[in-house]
Amino acid sequence: MSSSDLPDYVRQNVANWTEANAEYTDAAASAAWAQEEITWGVWETPESQLNVLGDVRDLDIVELGCGTAYFSAWLARRGARVVGVDPTPAQLETARRLQRETGLEFPLIEATGEDVPLPDASFDIVHSEYGAAIWADPNRWIPEAARLLRPGGRLIVLRNSTLVTLCMTLEGIREQLARPQRGLYWIEWPDTGEVEFHLGPGDWIELLRANAFEVERLVELFAQPDAETHTYYKYVTTEWARQWPAEEIWVARKRG
Repeated sequence: MSSSDLPDYVRQNVANWTEANAEYTDAAASAAWAQEEITWGVWETPESQLNVLGDVRDLDIVELGCGTAYFSAWLARRGARVVGVDPTPAQLETARRLQRETGLEFPLIEATGEDVPLPDASFDIVHSEYGAAIWADPNRWIPEAARLLRPGGRLIVLRNSTLVTLCMTLEGIREQLARPQRGLYWIEWPDTGEVEFHLGPGDWIELLRANAFEVERLVELFAQPDAETHTYYKYVTTEWARQWPAEEIWVARKRG
């Protein structure tokens, strides 16, 4: 798909991530690829503590919105057969550079989470750590995830919590609601033009069920007691995130 064929919101988001890749992501990606332990979210909660993924050896996994593909690299290092999908060429080029540097190779495909050029029923896990989870239209990418999964396969999604979304402003998180939950769906940030998609938990569950998924787990992520506010993701402070969940991991299984 050429850039001219992409929806306006995808083109704007790709432009933002191209800039972010040059300013921050490219430099940080090397450290992320070198990390031995799988962690979740801004506060880097260890997978060994949460046990969301389980044993991924010999599983077919596609990551939608893989960015620089560090999470895909973590999975590949543990024996999974991984494919990374992302619409931003600059981030995929960073991922390819790191593949060359590390010798850890797996397919990388330039595509959106809403339209993935891969066969039906070809994966055991569809994974999105942010990526498609908040930058792809859920009414389009959740059906794609269902199409890509084999019966009994899992969808694993890390996204902003509903509460952090409701309390977010351009100045950062606050302890008051900034927007209504009713009708929550499309948020366009006026400073960058970036478009995010957020559904409240009821609408999210209904969408999953309508696409043959059954929810197995909801893991709410809080800041660890010794955590410090992230140098890049400053929108949420440790003080706030020790009291309320800033992120959510959803695990759903496709009905057989």
